[in-house]
Amino acid sequence: MGDILTPKVKSIVVYPIKSCRGISVLQAPVTPTGFISFSFLHCYATLFPSFGFYPYVILYRSTGFRWDRQWMIVNEKGRMYTQRVEPKLALVEIELPSEAFAEVWEPSSNSCMVIRAPGMGPLKVSLSRPRAMVDDVSVWEWSGSALDEGAQAAEWFSRYIGKTSRLVRFDSASQTRSTDPDYARGYKTMFSDQFPFLLISKGSLDAVNRHLKDQIPIDRFRANIVVEGCKPFSEDLWKEIKINKLTFGSVKLCSRCKMTTINQQTAVANPELTATLQGFRSDKILLPNKKPKGQVYMGQNLVWKDCYGGGNSIVVRLGDPVSVLRQVSSTAEAAT
Repeated sequence: MGDILTPKVKSIVVYPIKSCRGISVLQAPVTPTGFISFSFLHCYATLFPSFGFYPYVILYRSTGFRWDRQWMIVNEKGRMYTQRVEPKLALVEIELPSEAFAEVWEPSSNSCMVIRAPGMGPLKVSLSRPRAMVDDVSVWEWSGSALDEGAQAAEWFSRYIGKTSRLVRFDSASQTRSTDPDYARGYKTMFSDQFPFLLISKGSLDAVNRHLKDQIPIDRFRANIVVEGCKPFSEDLWKEIKINKLTFGSVKLCSRCKMTTINQQTAVANPELTATLQGFRSDKILLPNKKPKGQVYMGQNLVWKDCYGGGNSIVVRLGDPVSVLRQVSSTAEAAT
Protein backbone atom coordinates (compact mmCIF):
# COMPACT_ATOMS: atom_id res chain seq x y z
CA MET A 1 0.00 0.00 0.00
CA GLY A 2 1.53 3.34 -1.05
CA ASP A 3 2.14 6.32 1.16
CA ILE A 4 -0.82 8.61 1.74
CA LEU A 5 0.00 12.11 0.60
CA THR A 6 -0.83 14.91 3.02
CA PRO A 7 -0.97 18.28 1.28
CA LYS A 8 0.21 21.39 3.09
CA VAL A 9 0.81 25.04 2.31
CA LYS A 10 4.28 25.50 0.82
CA SER A 11 4.15 29.23 0.07
CA ILE A 12 1.84 32.23 0.32
CA VAL A 13 2.14 35.24 -1.98
CA VAL A 14 0.28 38.54 -1.82
CA TYR A 15 0.23 40.94 -4.80
CA PRO A 16 -0.59 44.43 -3.46
CA ILE A 17 -0.50 46.14 -6.89
CA LYS A 18 -2.19 44.34 -9.76
CA SER A 19 0.33 42.93 -12.27
CA CYS A 20 3.38 43.90 -10.18
CA ARG A 21 5.60 41.57 -8.16
CA GLY A 22 4.23 39.70 -5.20
CA ILE A 23 5.40 39.48 -1.61
CA SER A 24 6.15 36.04 -0.20
CA VAL A 25 4.92 35.89 3.40
CA LEU A 26 4.84 33.46 6.31
CA GLN A 27 1.15 34.10 6.92
CA ALA A 28 -1.68 36.12 5.42
CA PRO A 29 -5.05 37.07 6.93
CA VAL A 30 -8.07 36.96 4.68
CA THR A 31 -9.98 40.23 4.31
CA PRO A 32 -13.50 39.95 5.73
CA THR A 33 -16.03 42.21 4.04
CA GLY A 34 -19.30 42.79 5.87
CA PHE A 35 -22.74 42.07 4.45
CA ILE A 36 -26.23 41.69 5.90
CA SER A 37 -27.44 38.12 6.02
CA PHE A 38 -30.66 38.47 4.03
CA SER A 39 -31.30 34.73 4.21
CA PHE A 40 -31.47 35.18 7.97
CA LEU A 41 -33.90 38.09 7.50
CA HIS A 42 -36.09 35.99 5.23
CA CYS A 43 -36.23 33.13 7.72
CA TYR A 44 -37.13 35.50 10.55
CA ALA A 45 -39.84 37.21 8.49
CA THR A 46 -41.38 33.85 7.65
CA LEU A 47 -41.48 32.77 11.28
CA PHE A 48 -42.69 36.11 12.67
CA PRO A 49 -44.74 37.90 9.97
CA SER A 50 -46.54 40.16 12.47
CA PHE A 51 -43.32 41.91 13.53
CA GLY A 52 -42.85 45.35 12.03
CA PHE A 53 -39.06 45.08 12.09
CA TYR A 54 -36.56 42.27 11.75
CA PRO A 55 -33.15 41.84 13.32
CA TYR A 56 -30.24 41.34 10.99
CA VAL A 57 -26.85 39.73 11.24
CA ILE A 58 -23.65 41.21 9.87
CA LEU A 59 -21.60 38.34 8.45
CA TYR A 60 -18.36 38.48 6.50
CA ARG A 61 -16.96 36.99 3.34
CA SER A 62 -13.54 37.61 1.92
CA THR A 63 -12.31 39.65 -1.03
CA GLY A 64 -8.95 37.86 -0.79
CA PHE A 65 -5.86 38.08 1.38
CA ARG A 66 -5.38 41.44 3.04
CA TRP A 67 -3.59 43.88 0.70
CA ASP A 68 -3.93 41.55 -2.30
CA ARG A 69 -4.74 43.41 -5.55
CA GLN A 70 -5.88 46.40 -3.49
CA TRP A 71 -4.06 48.78 -5.84
CA MET A 72 -3.99 49.06 -9.62
CA ILE A 73 -2.24 51.23 -12.20
CA VAL A 74 -4.56 52.83 -14.75
CA ASN A 75 -4.15 54.92 -17.90
CA GLU A 76 -5.63 58.36 -18.62
CA LYS A 77 -9.01 56.72 -19.33
CA GLY A 78 -8.99 54.80 -16.05
CA ARG A 79 -8.38 51.42 -17.67
CA MET A 80 -6.07 48.94 -16.02
CA TYR A 81 -2.45 48.43 -17.02
CA THR A 82 -1.21 44.83 -16.84
CA GLN A 83 1.84 42.88 -17.93
CA ARG A 84 -0.10 41.74 -20.98
CA VAL A 85 0.54 45.18 -22.48
CA GLU A 86 3.27 46.53 -20.16
CA PRO A 87 5.55 43.58 -19.30
CA LYS A 88 7.99 45.84 -17.43
CA LEU A 89 5.47 45.87 -14.55
CA ALA A 90 6.97 42.47 -13.69
CA LEU A 91 10.02 44.37 -12.40
CA VAL A 92 8.10 46.61 -9.99
CA GLU A 93 8.87 45.46 -6.44
CA ILE A 94 6.57 46.08 -3.49
CA GLU A 95 7.46 46.28 0.19
CA LEU A 96 4.98 46.44 3.06
CA PRO A 97 5.72 46.58 6.80
CA SER A 98 6.26 43.04 8.10
CA GLU A 99 3.55 43.58 10.69
CA ALA A 100 1.04 44.32 7.91
CA PHE A 101 0.42 40.57 7.66
CA ALA A 102 -0.36 40.11 11.35
CA GLU A 103 -3.90 38.97 12.09
CA VAL A 104 -4.75 42.17 13.93
CA TRP A 105 -2.92 45.26 12.71
CA GLU A 106 -3.95 48.71 11.60
CA PRO A 107 -1.60 51.13 9.85
CA SER A 108 -0.50 54.31 11.56
CA SER A 109 -0.06 57.66 9.85
CA ASN A 110 3.60 56.70 9.26
CA SER A 111 2.91 53.28 7.71
CA CYS A 112 3.65 53.09 4.01
CA MET A 113 4.10 50.84 1.00
CA VAL A 114 7.47 51.23 -0.72
CA ILE A 115 7.63 50.71 -4.49
CA ARG A 116 10.85 50.18 -6.43
CA ALA A 117 11.67 49.64 -10.10
CA PRO A 118 14.83 49.70 -12.27
CA GLY A 119 16.06 53.23 -12.93
CA MET A 120 13.62 54.76 -10.44
CA GLY A 121 14.00 56.08 -6.93
CA PRO A 122 11.78 54.50 -4.26
CA LEU A 123 8.18 55.66 -4.07
CA LYS A 124 6.47 55.74 -0.69
CA VAL A 125 2.69 55.44 -0.60
CA SER A 126 0.87 55.92 2.70
CA LEU A 127 -1.29 53.02 3.84
CA SER A 128 -3.75 55.52 5.30
CA ARG A 129 -6.93 55.91 3.26
CA PRO A 130 -6.58 58.64 0.63
CA ARG A 131 -9.23 61.37 0.51
CA ALA A 132 -9.35 61.97 -3.23
CA MET A 133 -11.46 59.82 -5.55
CA VAL A 134 -11.24 59.14 -9.27
CA ASP A 135 -14.25 58.03 -11.32
CA ASP A 136 -14.58 55.64 -14.27
CA VAL A 137 -11.89 53.18 -13.21
CA SER A 138 -12.27 49.84 -14.96
CA VAL A 139 -10.95 46.31 -14.70
CA TRP A 140 -12.42 43.92 -17.25
CA GLU A 141 -16.22 44.16 -17.08
CA TRP A 142 -16.33 46.22 -13.87
CA SER A 143 -16.17 49.99 -13.62
CA GLY A 144 -16.56 52.32 -10.68
CA SER A 145 -14.76 54.82 -8.50
CA ALA A 146 -11.44 54.31 -6.72
CA LEU A 147 -9.22 56.13 -4.26
CA ASP A 148 -6.51 58.22 -5.95
CA GLU A 149 -2.99 57.89 -4.55
CA GLY A 150 -2.05 61.34 -5.77
CA ALA A 151 0.23 63.29 -8.09
CA GLN A 152 3.56 61.92 -6.86
CA ALA A 153 2.54 58.31 -7.50
CA ALA A 154 1.03 59.29 -10.85
CA GLU A 155 4.24 61.00 -11.95
CA TRP A 156 6.37 58.03 -10.78
CA PHE A 157 4.40 55.44 -12.74
CA SER A 158 4.03 57.73 -15.76
CA ARG A 159 7.81 58.08 -15.93
CA TYR A 160 8.41 54.36 -15.47
CA ILE A 161 5.83 53.15 -17.98
CA GLY A 162 6.34 56.05 -20.37
CA LYS A 163 2.60 56.74 -20.57
CA THR A 164 0.15 58.77 -18.51
CA SER A 165 -0.66 56.69 -15.42
CA ARG A 166 -2.25 56.88 -12.01
CA LEU A 167 -2.12 54.57 -8.99
CA VAL A 168 -5.57 53.87 -7.56
CA ARG A 169 -6.77 51.91 -4.56
CA PHE A 170 -9.96 49.89 -4.23
CA ASP A 171 -12.47 51.61 -1.96
CA SER A 172 -14.32 48.80 -0.22
CA ALA A 173 -16.32 51.37 1.77
CA SER A 174 -18.18 52.58 -1.32
CA GLN A 175 -17.53 50.04 -4.08
CA THR A 176 -18.43 46.40 -4.65
CA ARG A 177 -17.05 44.13 -7.34
CA SER A 178 -18.83 40.79 -7.59
CA THR A 179 -17.29 37.59 -8.87
CA ASP A 180 -18.76 35.88 -11.93
CA PRO A 181 -22.20 34.65 -10.78
CA ASP A 182 -22.02 31.70 -13.17
CA TYR A 183 -19.23 30.27 -11.00
CA ALA A 184 -19.36 32.02 -7.61
CA ARG A 185 -22.58 33.89 -6.93
CA GLY A 186 -22.56 36.13 -3.87
CA TYR A 187 -18.79 36.54 -3.55
CA LYS A 188 -16.65 39.66 -3.93
CA THR A 189 -13.17 40.58 -5.08
CA MET A 190 -11.09 43.73 -5.55
CA PHE A 191 -8.75 44.24 -8.53
CA SER A 192 -7.93 40.57 -9.18
CA ASP A 193 -8.82 39.31 -12.65
CA GLN A 194 -11.79 37.17 -11.60
CA PHE A 195 -11.71 35.56 -8.17
CA PRO A 196 -10.15 36.31 -4.76
CA PHE A 197 -7.70 33.37 -4.47
CA LEU A 198 -5.62 31.20 -6.80
CA LEU A 199 -4.13 27.87 -5.70
CA ILE A 200 -1.54 25.73 -7.52
CA SER A 201 0.39 22.66 -6.40
CA LYS A 202 4.14 22.28 -6.64
CA GLY A 203 3.54 18.86 -8.18
CA SER A 204 1.75 20.54 -11.09
CA LEU A 205 4.67 22.93 -11.64
CA ASP A 206 7.11 20.01 -11.58
CA ALA A 207 4.99 18.15 -14.14
CA VAL A 208 4.96 21.17 -16.46
CA ASN A 209 8.71 21.60 -16.11
CA ARG A 210 9.26 18.04 -17.26
CA HIS A 211 7.83 19.12 -20.63
CA LEU A 212 9.89 22.31 -20.94
CA LYS A 213 13.36 22.89 -22.30
CA ASP A 214 13.91 25.82 -19.94
CA GLN A 215 12.64 25.30 -16.39
CA ILE A 216 10.34 27.96 -14.93
CA PRO A 217 9.64 28.99 -11.31
CA ILE A 218 6.22 29.11 -9.71
CA ASP A 219 6.02 32.91 -9.99
CA ARG A 220 4.98 32.56 -13.65
CA PHE A 221 1.53 31.51 -12.47
CA ARG A 222 1.04 34.22 -9.82
CA ALA A 223 -0.71 31.95 -7.32
CA ASN A 224 -1.64 33.13 -3.84
CA ILE A 225 -1.37 29.66 -2.31
CA VAL A 226 1.09 26.97 -3.38
CA VAL A 227 0.62 23.53 -1.86
CA GLU A 228 2.91 20.50 -1.77
CA GLY A 229 2.38 16.86 -0.85
CA CYS A 230 -0.17 16.01 -3.53
CA LYS A 231 -0.04 14.48 -7.00
CA PRO A 232 0.32 16.73 -10.06
CA PHE A 233 -2.92 18.50 -10.98
CA SER A 234 -4.78 17.09 -7.98
CA GLU A 235 -6.15 20.58 -7.43
CA ASP A 236 -8.10 20.28 -10.70
CA LEU A 237 -10.51 17.91 -8.97
CA TRP A 238 -10.83 19.61 -5.58
CA LYS A 239 -14.25 21.18 -5.03
CA GLU A 240 -13.94 22.05 -1.36
CA ILE A 241 -10.88 22.18 0.86
CA LYS A 242 -10.01 23.26 4.37
CA ILE A 243 -6.74 25.06 5.13
CA ASN A 244 -6.26 25.04 8.86
CA LYS A 245 -9.80 26.05 9.93
CA LEU A 246 -10.78 28.00 6.81
CA THR A 247 -13.02 26.42 4.18
CA PHE A 248 -12.45 27.29 0.51
CA GLY A 249 -14.55 26.37 -2.48
CA SER A 250 -13.02 25.69 -5.89
CA VAL A 251 -15.02 27.56 -8.49
CA LYS A 252 -13.18 27.40 -11.80
CA LEU A 253 -9.98 26.10 -13.37
CA CYS A 254 -7.76 29.08 -14.13
CA SER A 255 -7.38 29.79 -17.85
CA ARG A 256 -3.94 31.23 -18.54
CA CYS A 257 -3.02 34.21 -20.66
CA LYS A 258 0.12 35.81 -22.09
CA MET A 259 1.37 36.78 -18.63
CA THR A 260 2.55 33.23 -17.87
CA THR A 261 5.02 33.53 -20.77
CA ILE A 262 6.71 36.59 -19.19
CA ASN A 263 9.86 35.96 -17.18
CA GLN A 264 9.18 37.75 -13.89
CA GLN A 265 12.87 38.51 -13.39
CA THR A 266 13.59 39.96 -16.84
CA ALA A 267 10.16 40.97 -18.20
CA VAL A 268 10.99 39.10 -21.42
CA ALA A 269 8.32 36.85 -22.94
CA ASN A 270 8.89 33.35 -24.30
CA PRO A 271 5.93 31.56 -25.96
CA GLU A 272 7.29 28.06 -25.18
CA LEU A 273 5.11 27.68 -22.08
CA THR A 274 1.78 28.29 -23.80
CA ALA A 275 2.71 26.06 -26.73
CA THR A 276 3.69 23.29 -24.30
CA LEU A 277 0.53 23.61 -22.21
CA GLN A 278 -1.55 23.30 -25.38
CA GLY A 279 -0.24 19.74 -25.65
CA PHE A 280 -1.72 18.48 -22.38
CA ARG A 281 -3.54 21.29 -20.53
CA SER A 282 -5.86 22.66 -23.21
CA ASP A 283 -9.63 22.96 -22.93
CA LYS A 284 -9.94 20.47 -25.79
CA ILE A 285 -8.24 17.83 -23.61
CA LEU A 286 -9.45 18.79 -20.12
CA LEU A 287 -13.00 19.81 -21.01
CA PRO A 288 -14.02 17.45 -23.82
CA ASN A 289 -17.72 18.18 -23.35
CA LYS A 290 -17.32 21.87 -24.09
CA LYS A 291 -16.60 23.72 -27.30
CA PRO A 292 -12.82 24.38 -27.47
CA LYS A 293 -11.76 28.03 -27.25
CA GLY A 294 -8.02 27.50 -27.47
CA GLN A 295 -7.50 28.06 -23.75
CA VAL A 296 -4.98 26.38 -21.45
CA TYR A 297 -5.42 25.82 -17.72
CA MET A 298 -3.16 25.86 -14.69
CA GLY A 299 -4.36 26.27 -11.11
CA GLN A 300 -7.69 26.49 -9.33
CA ASN A 301 -9.63 29.64 -8.46
CA LEU A 302 -11.03 29.73 -4.93
CA VAL A 303 -13.47 31.61 -2.76
CA TRP A 304 -13.57 31.59 1.04
CA LYS A 305 -16.84 29.86 1.93
CA ASP A 306 -17.05 30.56 5.65
CA CYS A 307 -19.28 33.34 6.93
CA TYR A 308 -17.14 35.09 9.49
CA GLY A 309 -18.87 36.48 12.54
CA GLY A 310 -15.74 37.27 14.55
CA GLY A 311 -13.76 35.43 17.17
CA ASN A 312 -11.98 32.81 15.07
CA SER A 313 -8.59 33.01 13.41
CA ILE A 314 -8.80 33.94 9.72
CA VAL A 315 -5.13 33.46 8.83
CA VAL A 316 -3.48 31.04 6.40
CA ARG A 317 0.03 30.09 7.49
CA LEU A 318 3.01 28.40 5.92
CA GLY A 319 2.84 24.67 6.69
CA ASP A 320 -0.91 24.64 7.33
CA PRO A 321 -2.48 21.27 6.46
CA VAL A 322 -4.79 21.13 3.46
CA SER A 323 -7.74 18.77 3.85
CA VAL A 324 -9.75 17.83 0.79
CA LEU A 325 -13.40 17.80 1.87
CA ARG A 326 -14.95 17.14 -1.51
CA GLN A 327 -13.63 16.31 -4.96
CA VAL A 328 -14.85 15.10 -8.34
CA SER A 329 -13.54 12.34 -10.56
CA SER A 330 -12.68 14.26 -13.72
CA THR A 331 -11.89 17.75 -14.99
CA ALA A 332 -14.98 17.54 -17.19
CA GLU A 333 -17.08 17.09 -14.04
CA ALA A 334 -15.16 19.89 -12.31
CA ALA A 335 -16.21 22.29 -15.07
CA THR A 336 -19.94 21.75 -14.48
